[in-house]
Amino acid sequence: MRKEDFTVESYVHVVKRGTRGLPIVRDDTDCFRFLLMLAHFNDSFSSQNWHRDLYEAGLHRSFGRPLHWPVQERLVNIIAFCLVDNHFHLILQELAEGNIARFMQRLGTGMAMKFNERYSENGALFQGAYRAKIISDDRYFRYVSAYVQLKNALDMYPGGQDSARNDFDRAYDWVCSYPYSSLGDYAGSFDRPIVEKNFLSSLFAAGEYREFCKDFIYGRHIDDEITLAHQSNFFE
Repeated sequence: MRKEDFTVESYVHVVKRGTRGLPIVRDDTDCFRFLLMLAHFNDSFSSQNWHRDLYEAGLHRSFGRPLHWPVQERLVNIIAFCLVDNHFHLILQELAEGNIARFMQRLGTGMAMKFNERYSENGALFQGAYRAKIISDDRYFRYVSAYVQLKNALDMYPGGQDSARNDFDRAYDWVCSYPYSSLGDYAGSFDRPIVEKNFLSSLFAAGEYREFCKDFIYGRHIDDEITLAHQSNFFE
């Protein structure tokens, strides 16, 4: 793991990749399970048979909680996320010392166990531990939010980022409907109990985020030091 000292209330950009560049999800069932884990593993309560609990309660295709589970007490605030074939990105806020590490351990272990169980495989699913970097100020936060929610999702867009630059509005609307990015939660396409939206929403006026993302995709008005930070191989 790339180590930095997380203080309580810190915002942190996290990435976790599949081993040898291999997929960590293979179909929509795997992808939706990732969303369920974001929702249900972000809790001081931990059920040893969480997936069975959901099935027995008829909640395995929704985000409802079984009645016998206690009220959720979040380990972290999930501000943004994006899942693609062989890695995922998160923006997390540390709510108590060690909680990001605790949440990421639970998420990584859960994903690996379910993947190996479903596909009768064994061994490592991920390329080592997660990497993480503190987001130091609001300016950097804006940039990283677009990087996580939009730029990474465009890897799944037909034609990729080159196609997106040719018709940004179409591409942006596509990402807003892509279930495995949190951009749709901010755009109102989804209503899921995963993302804490208050902080990012406070940084932009209504309608401003789309224009910011457009400038980002076209490389306009992005400070050199921020660009250089993400041109490094830390998150590539």
